[in-house]
Amino acid sequence: MPIRDWQPGTVNATMILTLAVSGYRSIRNLVVPLERLNVITGGNGTGKSSLYRALRLLADVAQGRAIAALAMEGGLQSTLWAGPETLSKAMKRRQVPIQPTVRKNGVALKLGFASEDFGYAIDLGFPIPGLSLFNLDPMIKAEAVWAGASMRRSNVFATRTNGVVQVLGEGGRKDIQIFDLAPYDSMMTHAADATSGRELLVLRERMRSWRFYDHFRTDREAPARSSRVGTRTFALASDGADVAAALRTTMENGDDLGLAAAIDDAFPGSSIAIEETRGIFELYMRQDGLLRPLSASELSDGTLRYLLLVAALMTPVPPPLVVLNEPETSLHPDLIAPLGRLIAKTSEKSQLIVVTHDATLVDILREAGGAIYELVKEAGETVVRDVPSPAMPVTWAWPSR
Repeated sequence: MPIRDWQPGTVNATMILTLAVSGYRSIRNLVVPLERLNVITGGNGTGKSSLYRALRLLADVAQGRAIAALAMEGGLQSTLWAGPETLSKAMKRRQVPIQPTVRKNGVALKLGFASEDFGYAIDLGFPIPGLSLFNLDPMIKAEAVWAGASMRRSNVFATRTNGVVQVLGEGGRKDIQIFDLAPYDSMMTHAADATSGRELLVLRERMRSWRFYDHFRTDREAPARSSRVGTRTFALASDGADVAAALRTTMENGDDLGLAAAIDDAFPGSSIAIEETRGIFELYMRQDGLLRPLSASELSDGTLRYLLLVAALMTPVPPPLVVLNEPETSLHPDLIAPLGRLIAKTSEKSQLIVVTHDATLVDILREAGGAIYELVKEAGETVVRDVPSPAMPVTWAWPSR
């Protein structure tokens, strides 16, 4: 369904229209228009994981974890674009060797996105040399929040330059809200409140509701194989530990018939049940031809992984964005088609970004109307081959330092 046909007040109204990444690993400068269902594909080493990590790092900003996440990757210097600041056409065509160019701008890692209502961008750079031993902690140089799909001088209502945060106040004037914000603290976590920073608060909580699912564990010691205390669960944990509670929540508070249909689509004649003993939830699956149901500890890796994906995607409270990283891992080829149908159905309520190298899944999601983004490398730089034409024009500008 084209963006222009979407109705305000639905999850579609908060869909991300543009994702922008600059200076992260193999991504020198990438601006991608997004649709309701998006598929990131490409060969090994083309930058799929880098794009996934960049999006996850952007979500970490709203949680106050971006600096720690970068440190775990080896610090800012380990994640920066390693090529020259600019690539000439001759370099891209390999007519001349790739060589350093004269740097005109400061070293920066930039992340941002824009929705129909709000946009956000952050610029991280090297810390100022000093006495601190925390040299892996990057410095937040600039941030901006604006209204609408693209940033212009007239629609920016919150900015952060170094330690100064300004928020649009009454009468359209920007008031200084914070003078000395620490270089490792984001204005998204320290300047968002229900009064002067209400838009920041709304955007921060939206970003915190994004869901990322990356390689569920299914080994013998996987959290999903153990029974545990169950409480109503509207967002499956990233490790799948609360899968029984999440599935039972969908049965009681969500689309129980749709859940049963999703299980039967993948495993004809099968069904699941959740049993409770003194608050401990246990997942069982009855399969066609077996005389007794199998517990989660007995299920095959592929079967358990599919149930985890069902629990993640069929939540009764759909998040605005779900990002799946290689969901086809460990699945039998016969499960790829049911997975594709499950993803397509979920995209009716949530925006989805699916990172995959499975050609069959790509074809299924293309048939379902998904926008396909094939990543390739050009002179070491990740680019999108044949960017899908967006329903709305794409413009992008970074906040100035």
